[in-house]
Amino acid sequence: QVQLVESGGGSVQAGASLRLSCAVSGPPFNSYTMGWFRQAPGKERDFVAQIPWIGGRTYYAESVKGRFTIATDNVKNLLTLQMNSLKPEDTAVYYCAVRRYYSTTFRGDSREYDYWGQGTQVTVSS
Repeated sequence: QVQLVESGGGSVQAGASLRLSCAVSGPPFNSYTMGWFRQAPGKERDFVAQIPWIGGRTYYAESVKGRFTIATDNVKNLLTLQMNSLKPEDTAVYYCAVRRYYSTTFRGDSREYDYWGQGTQVTVSS
């Protein structure tokens, strides 16, 4: 069973940076695709970024391109999301997710992901 635990959320001013981490444990996961999603109050869970666990092609939502960077650390078994130039509209609960199949194509539908973390709150004030 894959387990995901997010950390690194918080409350910051607009323009600040945060780095989210997701500790991954469980069966060998070299074939996995990793994702970050976010959900604002009263809204659906939206795709943020995607990367194969072993590294490679990344995908980003248009709203975060150039500001957010997704990465994996295969030694520490971490998925990270570096978030720079944060905006109030980035306020949401952020979730990491695992899709059990390797993919180099865009996988932005949350229904394609099999395991989820509990989420970490990010609040950006103006």
